[in-house]
Amino acid sequence: MIDSGARVVVVTGAAAGIGAAVAAELADGARAVALWDRDPRVHDVAREIDAHTAGAVHAAEVDVADRELVSEAFDRFGAAHGTPDVVVHAAGVMDPGAALDITPEAWERSFAVNATGTMHVTQRAARDMVAAGRGAIVVITSNAASTPRLGMAAYCASKAAATAFARALALQVAPHGVRVNLVSPGSTNTSMLSGLYADGLDEATRAGLLDGDPEAYRLGIPLRRIAEPADIAAAIRFLVSDDARHITMHDLRVDGGATLDM
Repeated sequence: MIDSGARVVVVTGAAAGIGAAVAAELADGARAVALWDRDPRVHDVAREIDAHTAGAVHAAEVDVADRELVSEAFDRFGAAHGTPDVVVHAAGVMDPGAALDITPEAWERSFAVNATGTMHVTQRAARDMVAAGRGAIVVITSNAASTPRLGMAAYCASKAAATAFARALALQVAPHGVRVNLVSPGSTNTSMLSGLYADGLDEATRAGLLDGDPEAYRLGIPLRRIAEPADIAAAIRFLVSDDARHITMHDLRVDGGATLDM
């Protein structure tokens, strides 16, 4: 469990979906939590969390692709509350497009946010944590980082890059008492997923995800359900807790068995 009153937490991508669920989950019992997102809705999420927690809750509009903005956000929050004990990097974008069709603009945007943004946030967090001699970082990537997907070329590639960087970072900072882990969700009930389909997550779309699509070389979901953001948040709560103190460099799949844990 997270020690009550002991943790200072930063969550990126906290304006909606998985990031918002993680922020709400980790705010419970935390001394202070920062919610960062370039979407101004992050302030609404922070106000809702603030109404249900005793700790300090801060929101800031931060584009993780901008190294200077990330650094300034860490400086401001650190000056008020000290070095974060926990950083969860959930910020990400999905630009659909097959490998033969993806545009340079979509490719560059995917890498700027999903890969370079991961480096900006986790590198700065890890430097501060190494100086403090403790800390836990979780990067939310995707099971698509290791499983090819038709129509998601830039997303797959950028998430794979983020995964590789996080593992290299984990190896370097482990001797300093800092843990870096990954969580790889599969299909999750968020606006990012529903936005891929013309009719959103209607009954037919849900059935297709559960059953799989041989023509798209996509397996179904053995557990026969689409994840909720809270499922991902619960896994992250474990990874940043003292119960996971001997776990680092691990990639935890939370996909209902969709990739057969490969």
